[in-house]
Amino acid sequence: MTSNPDVYDLKGLNCPLPVLKARKRLAGMTPGSLLWLETTDPLAVIDIPAFCSESGHRLVETQAQPDGHRFLVERGAA
Repeated sequence: MTSNPDVYDLKGLNCPLPVLKARKRLAGMTPGSLLWLETTDPLAVIDIPAFCSESGHRLVETQAQPDGHRFLVERGAA
């Protein structure tokens, strides 16, 4: 597992772009890797957790930020 997860800046993108870009980025990572997703899309609080559960990734942590949200995602095995 990575001690210092990468940060993927998805700010300014609206649904469905944050999920589509996160899917592509995670697909290129090794299982167990961690990635912070930073978003400003208000729907991301629904979309990102749903994407994780549908795709076999684990949502480790969610943080509210002044300008949006951060999601720590662990890349699933599949």
